[in-house]
Amino acid sequence: MREIRWNHLAKEDFYNTIDFLLENWSEKEAQVFIDEVYEIIFILQQGNVDFQHTDLPGIRRCVIRKQITLFYKIIDDNTIDLLRFWNSSHVSYFISFLRNSINQGIPYNPALFAGH
Repeated sequence: MREIRWNHLAKEDFYNTIDFLLENWSEKEAQVFIDEVYEIIFILQQGNVDFQHTDLPGIRRCVIRKQITLFYKIIDDNTIDLLRFWNSSHVSYFISFLRNSINQGIPYNPALFAGH
């Protein structure tokens, strides 16, 4: 079973999304989102399925809802780092920025995406 590690921005995104759903929708909608995320995490832990490739080495994405995409990095056969739960209106920018950074030899810095 793979280890799933949450970085601080993934945790922040997750809790911010829950707060938004509670403030603007309902407790039921928030719980559905939480259940969807933990279902994906369970799938990732099993190691039988990996989701859509991005153009970036080792980074994949999984659409949780049409508005929220989970980006994660496969560290090795036993470890996955959750990077961000990204609002879909920002996905193209995120991929473009990461690609340009990697092409220039700049390591991925998740702090640059704080407060998206």
